[in-house]
Amino acid sequence: MNINLTLRILGSLLIFLAIALLFPIPFSWFYGDGATGSFLLAALISAGCGGLLLKLFKSEKDLSVREGFAIVTFGWTLFALFGALPFIFSGAIPSYLDAFFETMSGFTTTGSTILINIEAMPPSLLLWRSLTQWLGGMGIIVLSLAILPMLGVGGMQLFKAEVPGPTADRLKPRIQDTAKLLWGVYVLLTGVEVILLMSGGMSFFDGLNHAFTTMATGGFSTRNASVAAYNSAYIDWIITIFMFLAGVNFSLHYLALRGRLGDFLRNEEFLFYFGLALGGTILVVLLNMQGVYPNFLDNLRYSAFQVVSIMTTTGFATADYELWPVLCQYLLVFSMFIGGCAGSTGGGMKVARILLLFKHTQVQLFRLIHPRAVRLVKLGERPVDKEVMQSILGFFALYLGVFVTASFLMAAIGMDLTSAGGSVIATLSNIGPGLGSVGPVDNFAHVPAFGKLVLAFCMLLGRLELFTVLVLVFPSFWHK
Repeated sequence: MNINLTLRILGSLLIFLAIALLFPIPFSWFYGDGATGSFLLAALISAGCGGLLLKLFKSEKDLSVREGFAIVTFGWTLFALFGALPFIFSGAIPSYLDAFFETMSGFTTTGSTILINIEAMPPSLLLWRSLTQWLGGMGIIVLSLAILPMLGVGGMQLFKAEVPGPTADRLKPRIQDTAKLLWGVYVLLTGVEVILLMSGGMSFFDGLNHAFTTMATGGFSTRNASVAAYNSAYIDWIITIFMFLAGVNFSLHYLALRGRLGDFLRNEEFLFYFGLALGGTILVVLLNMQGVYPNFLDNLRYSAFQVVSIMTTTGFATADYELWPVLCQYLLVFSMFIGGCAGSTGGGMKVARILLLFKHTQVQLFRLIHPRAVRLVKLGERPVDKEVMQSILGFFALYLGVFVTASFLMAAIGMDLTSAGGSVIATLSNIGPGLGSVGPVDNFAHVPAFGKLVLAFCMLLGRLELFTVLVLVFPSFWHK
């Protein structure tokens, strides 16, 4: 692996992070929250370290797959390490481990938090939390591809390593153009949501924060009670709609803006995603009819919001779903594993993988009855390559293996069964709230230090889809 090239690009990404750290400063001035110096110092340190890497390491070679994996994994880790500095310098989060956990939760769009009183935080730091999710949502690496021409021809390796889902499709021949298009759609939808939320009574600051974290399917809020604090049916429905849109492949949004709305109805993954969200909502509404929400409109509002929030791995809350019927909780836990569509900002295993697993199972059962028949697994009208299916099956097995192993580690530090499993699936699927002591009305502050490290690693694994990170542990990765 070309270490010089890897470190040089990591230096460039640190400089980009330094620029991003300047964004909350005008808000700090406006609110007079005293955090301006913290952001300036954090930006200076990030830029200094990035500049040092650029000066020390030179390379003329192209980017290969190995460097792509390493840059994405170490880049995300560096963002969490350096992005935690404003919390430390301001004293808002005294513990560096807690600040790292919070920032990793941000950049991986997980939304798990250690903050007990969110509303007591300086506004500019709340905006930084939300911005980390917004940048991490579409992918800070993809953004870098759009603005750093130095990555050149090899940029596709980064794109494939970072973009969520089984495959990474180009919209344009050049990867920089693809990244710009994706980010253009992302910015447009974010702006529209800000306007709609402000129309519902939110301030510009709250609207911007919630739009950032909705489109990123991140779930950080500026309120202790999350979206429930606004007690507004209009705001609930707007956020529900945009959470759903954020869970859709952004390539479809781009095509829709070009007038190709019919592509939604021709996309098998989208139809399956829509069916899962609609079916889950109907089931939860029926289960909540007696005793929980007698009023149908309230029932529909809260049930739809929570199903879409969990399924898209956003993690916003308008209700304590642990008080719902047990079957509702099982449905939500099942949704935690699914996640959004491939090419969306959602986490989880991705709808495309679940759909192809069902199709593969169906084909295997058919072959038991008709052993000589030739039947292929198809997505839409296209047959799926055997290599893709093998990758999906491997991912599924690895995902369950990581879930079981991490849950065991969390139980070993004293967490009960529900909380151990709930915390792992909440972080591995990048959801935020889990079950038990880390449920929708709780936080992760009480988790021991070792547990926070395990969960932070789960966040990174989930955001970068396991293979990108775990391939680095093989000795053969580092040798020719």
